[in-house]
Amino acid sequence: MKSYKTILGLQKSIDKAKKSGHKIAFIPTMGALHSGHLSLVKVAQNYADTVIVSIFVNPSQFNNLEDLKKYPKTLSADKQMLQSIGCDLLFVPEVNEIYPKQWHSELNIDLEDKDKVMEGEFRPGHFKGMLEVVKRLLDITEPDILVMGQKDFQQFSLVAHMIKVLKLPLKLIIGPTLREIDGLAMSSRNVRLTPEMRHIAPAIYKTLNKAKTILGSESIDHIVTTCKVELDKLGLQTEYLEIVDGNTLKPIENPANHDYIVACVATWAGKVRLIDNLILKGELQMN
Repeated sequence: MKSYKTILGLQKSIDKAKKSGHKIAFIPTMGALHSGHLSLVKVAQNYADTVIVSIFVNPSQFNNLEDLKKYPKTLSADKQMLQSIGCDLLFVPEVNEIYPKQWHSELNIDLEDKDKVMEGEFRPGHFKGMLEVVKRLLDITEPDILVMGQKDFQQFSLVAHMIKVLKLPLKLIIGPTLREIDGLAMSSRNVRLTPEMRHIAPAIYKTLNKAKTILGSESIDHIVTTCKVELDKLGLQTEYLEIVDGNTLKPIENPANHDYIVACVATWAGKVRLIDNLILKGELQMN
């Protein structure tokens, strides 16, 4: 695996791979890698000849500076994990490499309010920063395939929307959420959970599964309220739990009127904010 800090160095390797006829896959990450990230590399290897992973903690998508400061940095371990799984290229740029002084974002697209709901309500500016950095990284790597994880459902939905609106010449592939044995979605934040909260947190996935089981037999309002109450009773603090149309991200009322339904949740487990989602009806859709 070759590792680069500069755009120029990375692009030389990408150009060489493309001249050899290689199909390029790209996976953007913020580091603190775990098995979920590695599963995305495996997905990418099924579709491409050369796999690029970036590690860049993007400051513009953190609306909470404390969260940015606390974000784990484990570059040495990350490199070893990627090397062991056969990743080809690693891009680890500094902030001024991604955002040089002369750089200005020209990303101005109608997101159809998909950025205003759920995460957007509680993390203002997050999706603007996320889309800007993903577009910037795509411009740098020019991949044939972009691989993202299902756990950040709203995030990949917005990226899919951007790809469609800008008619970017690439395919988005979504890797399914990888979970611990007890159902907790793998996340870099899990290492910050207290033992008590680590014991409670798997209830998030169990609650989403309960919503799937009773979808259609109870009203949406009843399902949402019941699930929130159950989580909060356990000591979690639910920011939102929404049952939405998987395409529009808007809350639904009658499940019979929708072919693609997703339950999305964000909750605080002590001082750690966890998100998760589960498709309640239909199949995972990509661009």
